[in-house]
Amino acid sequence: MPLLAYREKHILSAQQLRKLSEHKYSCFSASLLDPLLQPWWNWLVAQTPLWLAPNLITIVGLILNVVTTLILICYSPNGVEAPPRWTCVLCALGLFIYQSLDSIDGKQARRTNTSSPLGELFDHGCDSISTVFVALSACISCQLGHYPNWLFFQCFCAIALFYCAHWQTYVSGTMRFGRIDVTEAQFSIIAIHLVSAVLGPEIWLTKGTSVLSPSIPLTLVVLPALMIAQKSPQNIFTEHASVYIMAFGMVAAKVTNKLVIAHMTKSEMEYLDWSLLGPALLFLNQYFNCIVPEIWLLWFTLIWGTQDLLRYCAQVCLEICQHLRIDLFRIPYTPKGAAPHPATASVSSQSNIGGSADKNGGTAHRKSKSKPH
Repeated sequence: MPLLAYREKHILSAQQLRKLSEHKYSCFSASLLDPLLQPWWNWLVAQTPLWLAPNLITIVGLILNVVTTLILICYSPNGVEAPPRWTCVLCALGLFIYQSLDSIDGKQARRTNTSSPLGELFDHGCDSISTVFVALSACISCQLGHYPNWLFFQCFCAIALFYCAHWQTYVSGTMRFGRIDVTEAQFSIIAIHLVSAVLGPEIWLTKGTSVLSPSIPLTLVVLPALMIAQKSPQNIFTEHASVYIMAFGMVAAKVTNKLVIAHMTKSEMEYLDWSLLGPALLFLNQYFNCIVPEIWLLWFTLIWGTQDLLRYCAQVCLEICQHLRIDLFRIPYTPKGAAPHPATASVSSQSNIGGSADKNGGTAHRKSKSKPH
């Protein structure tokens, strides 16, 4: 019995198989790194024997990527223990080999005149598996097991983005790669592994919090802003630059305020926020070929982000004022002989402490005046 013999109940119908045979691969790429890496890929495929099947190249790359990640997992299954540095080097090497082989399998297929819909399906199927292991290895290399919510977000965000990329292909019929896309993400993860290998995985953690946590909210603002501007079929940035910058600027201001609060309260920064709703809608709208006019969603992003920022800042100021028993825009008047305002007394006592340590400060000057002659 042949290896790929049909079962009693077929998965693909006769109509699906007929449509599959008529399928033509369509792809558009504006990647920043792809043109720089083309000479390396062209040289590599030229060294590849003509008898080597493209699908075999794909599966070998996947196996190497999975095996190197599993070795890393063995030393840090929960992402809490610091893995040996050599395992991070191994993961970086495995991902680089996988990325290189994944980039030449299509070239090998065209070179040997063996391109087929099966090759596209096999390539993307392997990519769907690799996405899980690439995301997980990056999280373990950064010891994100100390922050389970962040670990969850990172891994499932990568899976969701991969799914959305193919969702967009399903709708438009063309696989599109932006300026910052898969290749850039893969090399960023390779860089993470190498940093962990050179400086140790502990470099990503400091004083009970994560060094990387503030990068997530910023990335969720800047990356969509860049991708939306570059992919916009209606040139939304060039046509409405001021509105665009103000819209994403309000979202960035909200994120910055949350970073300041996280610093002042010595707490972990939250990375999901309702202000990201506007950019998310703009991003998804492009994936579905702009069902809604982009300018409508851009104005929604500006209005929504502005009201969310003002509401957030007002609420935070009110809560702090209530806690410290101070007024936001008014200095409390204290009559002579009355007890000073609690906040004023606290600030005054702190300034006296600081002034006594200052040789030339005002407090020291006042003390010298109070000495008897």
